[in-house]
Amino acid sequence: MKRTLALGGIAAGLLASAAIAAPAHAADEIPAINLANTNFAAKQVAAFWYGENKANLINATPYNVETTIPTRHVSTGGASADSKPGVVGSSGDQKPATATLKNINLPKTTGKVFFIGGDGKPHWCSATAVQSGYKNLVATAGHCVYDTVTNKETLDKWVFIPGYYQGKTPWGIYVGKTAYTHYDYDVYEDGDRDYAFVTVYNGVLPTSVSVDKVKNWVDNRVFDTRAEAEKARKDLELKTTGWAGEIVPVVDYKTVVRNRHDESKREYVNIFDFLRAQEGWGYENRTFGNSPSQQEVDELAAKLNQARGGTTDFKVSRGTGVTVTRISHDEFSSAKYGNDEFRVSEDLKTFYFAYNNGWYKVTLWVNYDIDYKLRGHIVDIALKDVGTLGSNVGGQGLAYNQKIGTGIFVFGYPSGSHPDGNYAFTGKTLKWAYGKTFKAAAPAMKAEELVGIKSSFTGEGSIGSSWLYRYSSTKRLGYLNGVTIAVSDTDGNKRIDTSVSPYFDGETLAVYQYAAKFASGKIV
Repeated sequence: MKRTLALGGIAAGLLASAAIAAPAHAADEIPAINLANTNFAAKQVAAFWYGENKANLINATPYNVETTIPTRHVSTGGASADSKPGVVGSSGDQKPATATLKNINLPKTTGKVFFIGGDGKPHWCSATAVQSGYKNLVATAGHCVYDTVTNKETLDKWVFIPGYYQGKTPWGIYVGKTAYTHYDYDVYEDGDRDYAFVTVYNGVLPTSVSVDKVKNWVDNRVFDTRAEAEKARKDLELKTTGWAGEIVPVVDYKTVVRNRHDESKREYVNIFDFLRAQEGWGYENRTFGNSPSQQEVDELAAKLNQARGGTTDFKVSRGTGVTVTRISHDEFSSAKYGNDEFRVSEDLKTFYFAYNNGWYKVTLWVNYDIDYKLRGHIVDIALKDVGTLGSNVGGQGLAYNQKIGTGIFVFGYPSGSHPDGNYAFTGKTLKWAYGKTFKAAAPAMKAEELVGIKSSFTGEGSIGSSWLYRYSSTKRLGYLNGVTIAVSDTDGNKRIDTSVSPYFDGETLAVYQYAAKFASGKIV
């Protein structure tokens, strides 16, 4: 959904100068959200992905949110330019590429962004480096940065890895610092503005990794509540570059809890632990050895659920009790010790008795308190600075207000299956497609002004793929003119045939220009 803005001004490419019309876009209309706003926070994020032998990177799965959706061609209305077409220079001037190229050299700028999704698990999308004065800018789909599932502001532990391949980080990891998107996407999740530009810190590579057990001041402590354990965990995270572990509940067998609650646990115990649990409640001198009278047996039996498999709980003292369950004769006979009327299990946790042509078992339980411990490792990772993103892999330019029908190369990491179940892509290697743009719409994403191209890229993994205008296979550079935000089967044959992107116009340019104004710096 397009808003009308006044146009004017001059912007120049870093290596290729061109007069371009730019919208007068107020800075407060471009939302900026911090991803890792301190050097130490960024170092912790890098350590998270490098730690545990890069297990989080290797086990990450393609982000499968808003991927395959219904789309349609638009013959009237739809995407349109809001000013004259233009480009912002990449790392070099580009000559138009043609579809007749048989061998395409893949861009160094393309890679994967990794993050923790709303489900708490590691995921990835495709993305690309974009040229800027500070050589620190990444472009991808908006919903590969902003959390549209849980409505948190952004996805957690966000990094960009150009050239990523099965755990390899050839040019390092680039931790996201600040994310910028269009106002309409931030506020309304407008699919026509589903793109984001992210500034990243200088890249880092590990020089050494040492793993130690949690320091004694934590490992030897027991916390009464989960809240206290959470606080200790956060304190630990603030003092270390990496933490791999968990909060583990442990049963406090010395403390019996009167009533069950979230931080207590019912444990089935033997007769000695059961009697020990009575201490302190005034039951120390109770005698369990005498046989009950017939009246006591009858009163007890009247309360029993005598249906096959039926159970009945009896409270014995505060925090202790027994569970009586009707069982089969075979289960009764399998008990280790006893006779035809009364038997006992070998571990002394279960007692069996016969009554009124039925057989029952009695299990003894105690309601114990739950405490918590931290178990895991401190991951101390030494990192080295490898420089800015752009100095290592270059950066694509930006093209906006281009004609519908323009030829575009798409680069990304498609993964997942077609609707018919066929797996055409693995997501492990960078792939490319070529096509001419057409107007498209996807109402399910509140998107009426998209552009599409014919492509068999499946959705999982290809979200965030870069659409490059005038891509030079020789220089491996072009002008970013879109990012894949969804894919579609438009003819109903259960095969993906279309990728769609927001139309890059003057408002996209304004978001890019604003993001490009900010430096990121080093984290080590």
